[in-house]
Amino acid sequence: MRLSFHGAAGGVTGSCHRLEVNGKTILVDCGMFQGSHELHEENAASFGFDPASVDVLLLTHAHLDHCGRIPLLVKRGFSGEIICTAATRDLTRLVLLDSAHLHEEEARRRHRHGGAKEPLYDRLDALDSLERFGRIAEYGRPIDLGAGIMATWHDAGHILGSASICLDMTETGQTKRILFSGDIGPATRPLLNPPSPPSGVDIVVMESTYGDRDHRSLEASVEEFHDAIRQTIACGGNAVVPTFALERAQELLFFLRDGMASGAVPRSLRVFLDSPMAISATQIYRRHAEDFKPEIAAHLARGHDPFDPPGLEFVEEASESMALNAIRSGAVLMAGSGMCTGGRVRHHLRHNLGNADCSVIFVGFAAEGTLARIIIDGARTVKLFGDEIPVRARIHTINGFSAHAGKSDLIAWHRRTGTPEITFLVHGETAARDALARTLGARHVRTPSLHQHYDL
Repeated sequence: MRLSFHGAAGGVTGSCHRLEVNGKTILVDCGMFQGSHELHEENAASFGFDPASVDVLLLTHAHLDHCGRIPLLVKRGFSGEIICTAATRDLTRLVLLDSAHLHEEEARRRHRHGGAKEPLYDRLDALDSLERFGRIAEYGRPIDLGAGIMATWHDAGHILGSASICLDMTETGQTKRILFSGDIGPATRPLLNPPSPPSGVDIVVMESTYGDRDHRSLEASVEEFHDAIRQTIACGGNAVVPTFALERAQELLFFLRDGMASGAVPRSLRVFLDSPMAISATQIYRRHAEDFKPEIAAHLARGHDPFDPPGLEFVEEASESMALNAIRSGAVLMAGSGMCTGGRVRHHLRHNLGNADCSVIFVGFAAEGTLARIIIDGARTVKLFGDEIPVRARIHTINGFSAHAGKSDLIAWHRRTGTPEITFLVHGETAARDALARTLGARHVRTPSLHQHYDL
């Protein structure tokens, strides 16, 4: 048995782990490298293995840094089966087609400036990769991969359909149980069930994104979110909310609906979800009541939509988005991207940042160098579409909405797996990963680097 790491090893993104056992090669995730700098070369580089040699790809969830290089894997020769949950399949289709479109746009931009004109992959490549999706995984129900290997998906509580994947395998009389955590959600979420890892695990491959700190409580974060909106409306301005399309957009709609029902925010509030991808993701969420907490699933079954606050308007067409610039007060403008690196939110910032009556509410992680981080760090002006825009709006940063487990929840999750012989920490910056390693006990922890392999 050999385990190797081809992404999210020494960094946060690009999750890709390869297991060789009984002559079979299994890949767990195949994600995009992401960050504030141009990463085209890193994503276009060799995978570190021959894609044609991979028999099966097991997908933990639909975030781009876990699924984003699948079209490239297929383009370079992978012809095996991709297995994931039903919700992950639906969301991955959305994510990959959107990603392909962005790669095509980026290639056109580079070509205009004399660079390479070929995209990493295009929409046809994305569609080709979708044909590789095969069996649907259900939580707790093993799937036979052949060669003495059984795979079981367990709810990771991160986003809709997310999973930790456990492999039970026997080779030359040696039996091992290895668990790939994927991304682990917090113990308490408004929509999703808590993570439920299996026990009796021999080897754990575990994310460490927030291995050095805990998040602010969800209750306090929701209260701060409502307060920021209420104050903005009282001042006669708009609230711009840079929004990630998967999970964050749906949770915020839920909190706005709840806030209107309780009186925490005005019922007269106009809410615009200005993101075609987030709109499609919300529709997918409505299809998969089986993955929600029982009380949320019961609401959906009775026809009560938890993602439909009064006054909500979906904005799909670009012309409709542009028309929002004429609204000067009384609106919540939710738009992507969450880090303000692109998308329609940049137009809303251009028209609202300079107004002291408005606010910008950041509700997610902002990487170094992104426009979101520049604003959060106190810039007095920012450049948007060639113009210097003054930052006069009130800036709110709310850190308790993360879909990742904080340090305490990570430790509790790991404890539930039993007493593993080895834990490999991935998907974390050095400080966070090393802090978690010290807490778990360095003697049983490994921190792999890119393309490093281990014989198990």
